[in-house]
Amino acid sequence: MEISAAGRLEVRITAADVGKRVSVRRLTDGGADDAKFTDTVGVLTSWDDGVLVITRRDGEAVRVPERSLVAGKVVPAAPARRRGPAASYEELARVSARAWPPVERERLGEWELRAASGFTRRANSVLPLGDPGVPLDEALDAVRRWYGARGLPAYVQTATGAEGTQELLCAELERRGWVREVTADLWVGALAPVADTGDAGGVVLSRTADEAWLSRYGRKGVSDVALRVLSGGPSVWFASVPGAAQDAAPAAIGRCVVDGRWAGFAAVEVDPAQRRRGLATAVMAALAGRALQEGASAAWLQVETDNAGARALYARTGFAAHHAYHHYREPGHALP
Repeated sequence: MEISAAGRLEVRITAADVGKRVSVRRLTDGGADDAKFTDTVGVLTSWDDGVLVITRRDGEAVRVPERSLVAGKVVPAAPARRRGPAASYEELARVSARAWPPVERERLGEWELRAASGFTRRANSVLPLGDPGVPLDEALDAVRRWYGARGLPAYVQTATGAEGTQELLCAELERRGWVREVTADLWVGALAPVADTGDAGGVVLSRTADEAWLSRYGRKGVSDVALRVLSGGPSVWFASVPGAAQDAAPAAIGRCVVDGRWAGFAAVEVDPAQRRRGLATAVMAALAGRALQEGASAAWLQVETDNAGARALYARTGFAAHHAYHHYREPGHALP
Protein backbone atom coordinates (compact mmCIF):
# COMPACT_ATOMS: atom_id res chain seq x y z
CA MET A 1 0.00 0.00 0.00
CA GLU A 2 1.03 3.61 -0.52
CA ILE A 3 2.40 5.24 2.63
CA SER A 4 3.09 8.94 2.94
CA ALA A 5 6.24 10.48 4.30
CA ALA A 6 4.41 10.92 7.58
CA GLY A 7 3.76 7.17 7.76
CA ARG A 8 0.04 7.32 6.91
CA LEU A 9 -1.74 5.14 4.38
CA GLU A 10 -3.02 7.18 1.43
CA VAL A 11 -5.51 6.73 -1.40
CA ARG A 12 -3.62 7.68 -4.55
CA ILE A 13 -6.16 6.68 -7.17
CA THR A 14 -9.05 8.60 -8.69
CA ALA A 15 -11.81 7.98 -11.22
CA ALA A 16 -9.29 9.03 -13.88
CA ASP A 17 -7.50 5.70 -13.26
CA VAL A 18 -10.35 3.58 -14.63
CA GLY A 19 -8.79 0.98 -16.92
CA LYS A 20 -5.58 0.71 -14.89
CA ARG A 21 -4.47 -2.08 -12.59
CA VAL A 22 -4.75 -1.00 -8.96
CA SER A 23 -4.22 -2.29 -5.45
CA VAL A 24 -6.59 -1.07 -2.75
CA ARG A 25 -7.09 -1.66 0.95
CA ARG A 26 -10.51 -1.14 2.45
CA LEU A 27 -12.03 -1.32 5.91
CA THR A 28 -14.74 -3.97 6.16
CA ASP A 29 -17.99 -3.43 8.02
CA GLY A 30 -17.74 -3.67 11.78
CA GLY A 31 -17.35 -1.57 14.82
CA ALA A 32 -14.21 0.28 15.80
CA ASP A 33 -13.19 -2.62 18.04
CA ASP A 34 -13.60 -5.13 15.23
CA ALA A 35 -11.93 -3.32 12.33
CA LYS A 36 -10.66 -5.58 9.55
CA PHE A 37 -8.86 -4.73 6.36
CA THR A 38 -9.25 -6.42 2.98
CA ASP A 39 -6.89 -5.99 0.03
CA THR A 40 -8.01 -6.24 -3.60
CA VAL A 41 -5.81 -6.21 -6.72
CA GLY A 42 -7.22 -5.96 -10.22
CA VAL A 43 -8.30 -3.61 -12.98
CA LEU A 44 -10.41 -0.62 -11.93
CA THR A 45 -13.34 -0.99 -14.34
CA SER A 46 -15.60 1.76 -12.99
CA TRP A 47 -15.94 4.41 -10.27
CA ASP A 48 -19.50 5.70 -10.18
CA ASP A 49 -21.85 6.95 -7.47
CA GLY A 50 -19.31 6.40 -4.72
CA VAL A 51 -18.57 2.76 -5.64
CA LEU A 52 -15.44 1.34 -7.25
CA VAL A 53 -15.64 -1.88 -9.26
CA ILE A 54 -12.39 -3.82 -9.50
CA THR A 55 -12.14 -6.87 -11.76
CA ARG A 56 -9.75 -9.40 -10.32
CA ARG A 57 -7.52 -11.79 -12.27
CA ASP A 58 -10.14 -14.56 -12.22
CA GLY A 59 -12.81 -12.26 -13.66
CA GLU A 60 -14.67 -11.66 -10.40
CA ALA A 61 -15.94 -8.09 -10.08
CA VAL A 62 -15.48 -6.69 -6.56
CA ARG A 63 -17.55 -3.67 -5.47
CA VAL A 64 -15.73 -1.36 -3.08
CA PRO A 65 -17.55 1.58 -1.43
CA GLU A 66 -15.45 4.70 -1.76
CA ARG A 67 -16.02 5.55 1.90
CA SER A 68 -14.33 2.27 2.95
CA LEU A 69 -11.03 3.02 1.18
CA VAL A 70 -7.98 3.21 3.40
CA ALA A 71 -5.26 3.10 0.74
CA GLY A 72 -4.89 2.63 -2.97
CA LYS A 73 -2.38 2.98 -5.77
CA VAL A 74 -1.81 2.11 -9.41
CA VAL A 75 0.39 -0.97 -9.85
CA PRO A 76 2.15 -2.44 -12.91
CA ALA A 77 -0.16 -3.77 -15.61
CA ALA A 78 0.84 -7.37 -14.92
CA PRO A 79 3.25 -9.02 -12.51
CA ALA A 80 6.53 -10.29 -13.92
CA ARG A 81 6.42 -13.97 -14.85
CA ARG A 82 8.79 -16.07 -12.79
CA ARG A 83 8.70 -19.19 -14.94
CA GLY A 84 7.55 -20.38 -18.32
CA PRO A 85 7.86 -18.72 -21.71
CA ALA A 86 7.13 -15.02 -22.00
CA ALA A 87 4.11 -14.25 -24.19
CA SER A 88 1.53 -11.54 -24.63
CA TYR A 89 -2.17 -12.19 -24.22
CA GLU A 90 -2.81 -11.34 -27.87
CA GLU A 91 -0.19 -13.82 -29.10
CA LEU A 92 -1.71 -16.62 -27.04
CA ALA A 93 -5.27 -15.69 -28.00
CA ARG A 94 -4.42 -15.92 -31.69
CA VAL A 95 -2.45 -19.16 -31.30
CA SER A 96 -5.22 -20.83 -29.30
CA ALA A 97 -7.82 -19.64 -31.81
CA ARG A 98 -5.89 -21.17 -34.71
CA ALA A 99 -5.69 -24.44 -32.79
CA TRP A 100 -9.49 -24.71 -32.47
CA PRO A 101 -10.79 -23.17 -35.70
CA PRO A 102 -14.44 -22.57 -36.59
CA VAL A 103 -15.94 -23.65 -39.89
CA GLU A 104 -17.37 -20.18 -40.53
CA ARG A 105 -16.01 -16.77 -39.62
CA GLU A 106 -16.66 -13.11 -40.37
CA ARG A 107 -14.94 -9.87 -39.39
CA LEU A 108 -16.58 -7.03 -37.50
CA GLY A 109 -13.82 -4.46 -37.44
CA GLU A 110 -11.06 -6.16 -35.46
CA TRP A 111 -13.47 -8.63 -33.88
CA GLU A 112 -13.84 -12.11 -35.34
CA LEU A 113 -17.23 -13.83 -35.31
CA ARG A 114 -16.85 -17.63 -35.30
CA ALA A 115 -19.35 -20.45 -35.75
CA ALA A 116 -19.23 -24.23 -35.94
CA SER A 117 -22.86 -25.41 -35.59
CA GLY A 118 -22.66 -25.05 -31.80
CA PHE A 119 -19.71 -27.42 -31.23
CA THR A 120 -17.98 -25.84 -28.19
CA ARG A 121 -18.15 -22.24 -27.07
CA ARG A 122 -14.61 -21.59 -28.29
CA ALA A 123 -15.57 -22.25 -31.91
CA ASN A 124 -18.91 -20.43 -31.57
CA SER A 125 -18.01 -17.12 -29.98
CA VAL A 126 -16.66 -13.70 -30.82
CA LEU A 127 -12.93 -13.17 -30.38
CA PRO A 128 -12.76 -9.42 -29.64
CA LEU A 129 -9.10 -8.54 -30.21
CA GLY A 130 -9.32 -4.83 -30.84
CA ASP A 131 -11.96 -2.35 -31.98
CA PRO A 132 -15.17 -3.55 -33.66
CA GLY A 133 -15.24 -0.33 -35.66
CA VAL A 134 -18.65 0.73 -34.31
CA PRO A 135 -19.99 1.68 -30.85
CA LEU A 136 -20.25 -1.27 -28.46
CA ASP A 137 -24.05 -1.47 -28.41
CA GLU A 138 -24.15 -1.47 -32.20
CA ALA A 139 -21.46 -4.15 -32.30
CA LEU A 140 -23.33 -6.36 -29.84
CA ASP A 141 -26.55 -5.96 -31.85
CA ALA A 142 -24.67 -7.11 -34.96
CA VAL A 143 -23.24 -10.06 -33.02
CA ARG A 144 -26.69 -11.15 -31.85
CA ARG A 145 -28.10 -10.93 -35.36
CA TRP A 146 -25.22 -12.94 -36.83
CA TYR A 147 -25.54 -15.80 -34.36
CA GLY A 148 -29.32 -15.62 -34.37
CA ALA A 149 -29.34 -16.17 -38.14
CA ARG A 150 -27.50 -19.44 -37.47
CA GLY A 151 -29.79 -20.56 -34.66
CA LEU A 152 -27.06 -20.07 -32.06
CA PRO A 153 -26.80 -18.06 -28.85
CA ALA A 154 -24.34 -15.20 -29.08
CA TYR A 155 -21.18 -15.59 -27.01
CA VAL A 156 -18.25 -13.23 -26.54
CA GLN A 157 -14.94 -14.72 -25.40
CA THR A 158 -12.97 -12.42 -23.11
CA ALA A 159 -9.90 -12.69 -20.89
CA THR A 160 -8.68 -11.23 -17.61
CA GLY A 161 -5.51 -11.28 -15.57
CA ALA A 162 -2.71 -10.30 -17.97
CA GLU A 163 -1.50 -7.17 -19.71
CA GLY A 164 -3.81 -6.36 -22.61
CA THR A 165 -6.76 -8.45 -21.42
CA GLN A 166 -10.36 -7.26 -21.49
CA GLU A 167 -11.52 -6.36 -18.00
CA LEU A 168 -13.24 -3.21 -19.26
CA LEU A 169 -15.16 -5.17 -21.92
CA CYS A 170 -16.18 -7.73 -19.28
CA ALA A 171 -17.57 -4.95 -17.12
CA GLU A 172 -19.50 -3.45 -20.05
CA LEU A 173 -20.98 -6.84 -20.94
CA GLU A 174 -22.06 -7.43 -17.35
CA ARG A 175 -23.69 -4.00 -17.20
CA ARG A 176 -25.72 -5.02 -20.26
CA GLY A 177 -26.86 -8.28 -18.68
CA TRP A 178 -24.57 -10.71 -20.51
CA VAL A 179 -24.02 -13.86 -18.44
CA ARG A 180 -20.52 -15.16 -17.70
CA GLU A 181 -20.21 -18.92 -18.15
CA VAL A 182 -17.39 -21.45 -17.66
CA THR A 183 -14.30 -19.58 -16.57
CA ALA A 184 -11.08 -21.41 -17.41
CA ASP A 185 -7.36 -20.66 -17.36
CA LEU A 186 -4.77 -20.73 -20.09
CA TRP A 187 -1.48 -22.12 -18.77
CA VAL A 188 1.95 -21.99 -20.39
CA GLY A 189 5.20 -23.85 -19.86
CA ALA A 190 8.42 -24.96 -21.48
CA LEU A 191 7.93 -27.83 -23.92
CA ALA A 192 11.08 -29.92 -23.38
CA PRO A 193 10.25 -30.85 -19.75
CA VAL A 194 6.86 -32.15 -20.89
CA ALA A 195 8.60 -34.58 -23.25
CA ASP A 196 10.73 -35.85 -20.35
CA THR A 197 7.92 -36.49 -17.84
CA GLY A 198 6.53 -39.83 -19.02
CA ASP A 199 7.30 -43.03 -20.89
CA ALA A 200 5.86 -42.46 -24.36
CA GLY A 201 6.74 -45.92 -25.66
CA GLY A 202 3.17 -47.23 -25.70
CA VAL A 203 1.60 -44.16 -27.30
CA VAL A 204 0.45 -44.22 -30.92
CA LEU A 205 0.47 -40.95 -32.87
CA SER A 206 -1.70 -40.20 -35.88
CA ARG A 207 -2.67 -37.28 -38.08
CA THR A 208 -6.36 -38.23 -37.88
CA ALA A 209 -8.90 -38.88 -35.13
CA ASP A 210 -10.11 -42.39 -35.95
CA GLU A 211 -13.18 -44.16 -34.56
CA ALA A 212 -11.18 -45.60 -31.67
CA TRP A 213 -9.89 -42.16 -30.63
CA LEU A 214 -13.39 -40.69 -30.86
CA SER A 215 -14.80 -43.51 -28.73
CA ARG A 216 -12.70 -42.24 -25.80
CA TYR A 217 -13.31 -38.55 -26.52
CA GLY A 218 -15.63 -37.02 -23.92
CA ARG A 219 -18.03 -35.47 -26.44
CA LYS A 220 -20.21 -38.23 -27.86
CA GLY A 221 -21.88 -38.24 -31.26
CA VAL A 222 -19.17 -36.12 -32.90
CA SER A 223 -20.51 -34.57 -36.11
CA ASP A 224 -18.71 -33.83 -39.35
CA VAL A 225 -18.48 -30.19 -38.24
CA ALA A 226 -16.88 -31.24 -34.95
CA LEU A 227 -14.35 -33.36 -36.84
CA ARG A 228 -13.43 -30.33 -38.93
CA VAL A 229 -12.77 -28.36 -35.74
CA LEU A 230 -10.78 -31.18 -34.14
CA SER A 231 -8.70 -31.69 -37.30
CA GLY A 232 -8.13 -27.99 -37.91
CA GLY A 233 -4.95 -26.12 -37.09
CA PRO A 234 -1.46 -25.66 -38.51
CA SER A 235 -0.07 -29.12 -37.61
CA VAL A 236 -2.42 -31.46 -35.71
CA TRP A 237 -1.50 -34.71 -33.96
CA PHE A 238 -3.70 -37.22 -32.14
CA ALA A 239 -2.31 -39.60 -29.52
CA SER A 240 -3.77 -42.88 -28.22
CA VAL A 241 -2.78 -45.53 -25.70
CA PRO A 242 -4.46 -48.73 -26.97
CA GLY A 243 -6.95 -50.44 -24.68
CA ALA A 244 -6.37 -53.91 -23.21
CA ALA A 245 -8.74 -55.64 -25.64
CA GLN A 246 -8.41 -55.39 -29.41
CA ASP A 247 -11.76 -53.66 -29.89
CA ALA A 248 -11.69 -51.65 -26.65
CA ALA A 249 -11.62 -47.89 -26.53
CA PRO A 250 -8.15 -46.42 -25.97
CA ALA A 251 -6.97 -46.25 -22.39
CA ALA A 252 -5.97 -42.62 -22.97
CA ILE A 253 -6.00 -40.03 -25.72
CA GLY A 254 -4.74 -36.51 -26.41
CA ARG A 255 -4.49 -33.87 -29.12
CA CYS A 256 -1.72 -31.39 -29.92
CA VAL A 257 -1.46 -28.55 -32.42
CA VAL A 258 1.99 -27.29 -33.38
CA ASP A 259 2.07 -23.65 -34.48
CA GLY A 260 5.52 -22.07 -34.76
CA ARG A 261 7.15 -22.05 -31.34
CA TRP A 262 3.94 -23.18 -29.65
CA ALA A 263 2.49 -26.63 -28.99
CA GLY A 264 -1.09 -26.58 -27.71
CA PHE A 265 -2.47 -29.59 -25.79
CA ALA A 266 -6.15 -30.53 -25.59
CA ALA A 267 -8.54 -33.48 -25.17
CA VAL A 268 -6.21 -35.34 -22.78
CA GLU A 269 -8.58 -37.99 -21.43
CA VAL A 270 -7.99 -41.26 -19.57
CA ASP A 271 -10.24 -44.26 -18.93
CA PRO A 272 -11.49 -43.69 -15.35
CA ALA A 273 -10.56 -47.27 -14.48
CA GLN A 274 -6.95 -46.66 -15.49
CA ARG A 275 -6.21 -43.31 -13.91
CA ARG A 276 -3.14 -42.68 -11.72
CA ARG A 277 -1.00 -44.92 -13.92
CA GLY A 278 0.85 -42.13 -15.71
CA LEU A 279 -1.12 -42.47 -18.95
CA ALA A 280 -1.90 -38.75 -19.25
CA THR A 281 1.76 -37.82 -18.81
CA ALA A 282 2.74 -40.50 -21.35
CA VAL A 283 0.32 -39.05 -23.90
CA MET A 284 1.61 -35.53 -23.34
CA ALA A 285 5.23 -36.71 -23.47
CA ALA A 286 4.68 -38.38 -26.85
CA LEU A 287 2.93 -35.33 -28.29
CA ALA A 288 5.58 -33.00 -26.86
CA GLY A 289 8.34 -35.09 -28.41
CA ARG A 290 6.77 -34.81 -31.83
CA ALA A 291 6.23 -31.05 -31.38
CA LEU A 292 9.91 -30.63 -30.46
CA GLN A 293 10.84 -32.38 -33.71
CA GLU A 294 8.76 -29.78 -35.57
CA GLY A 295 10.64 -26.92 -33.92
CA ALA A 296 8.29 -25.93 -31.08
CA SER A 297 9.78 -24.89 -27.75
CA ALA A 298 6.83 -23.61 -25.67
CA ALA A 299 3.54 -25.18 -24.65
CA TRP A 300 0.08 -24.02 -23.72
CA LEU A 301 -3.16 -25.65 -22.62
CA GLN A 302 -6.55 -24.68 -21.26
CA VAL A 303 -7.98 -26.07 -18.04
CA GLU A 304 -11.22 -25.31 -16.21
CA THR A 305 -10.95 -23.82 -12.75
CA ASP A 306 -12.74 -26.72 -11.04
CA ASN A 307 -10.61 -29.49 -12.60
CA ALA A 308 -8.32 -30.01 -9.62
CA GLY A 309 -6.75 -33.23 -10.92
CA ALA A 310 -5.72 -31.75 -14.26
CA ARG A 311 -4.40 -28.59 -12.63
CA ALA A 312 -2.23 -30.62 -10.26
CA LEU A 313 -0.88 -32.68 -13.18
CA TYR A 314 -0.03 -29.63 -15.26
CA ALA A 315 1.59 -27.84 -12.32
CA ARG A 316 3.86 -30.86 -11.75
CA THR A 317 4.78 -30.74 -15.43
CA GLY A 318 5.96 -27.15 -15.12
CA PHE A 319 2.94 -25.22 -16.40
CA ALA A 320 1.71 -22.01 -14.76
CA ALA A 321 -1.38 -19.87 -15.30
CA HIS A 322 -1.02 -17.01 -17.77
CA HIS A 323 -4.56 -15.58 -17.84
CA ALA A 324 -8.19 -16.52 -17.29
CA TYR A 325 -10.73 -16.57 -20.08
CA HIS A 326 -14.52 -16.44 -20.02
CA HIS A 327 -17.50 -16.77 -22.32
CA TYR A 328 -20.32 -14.27 -21.96
CA ARG A 329 -23.74 -15.36 -23.27
CA GLU A 330 -26.23 -12.84 -24.57
CA PRO A 331 -29.04 -11.91 -22.14
CA GLY A 332 -32.46 -13.46 -22.58
CA HIS A 333 -31.34 -16.47 -24.58
CA ALA A 334 -32.57 -19.64 -22.90
CA LEU A 335 -30.29 -22.61 -23.43
CA PRO A 336 -31.88 -25.95 -24.42
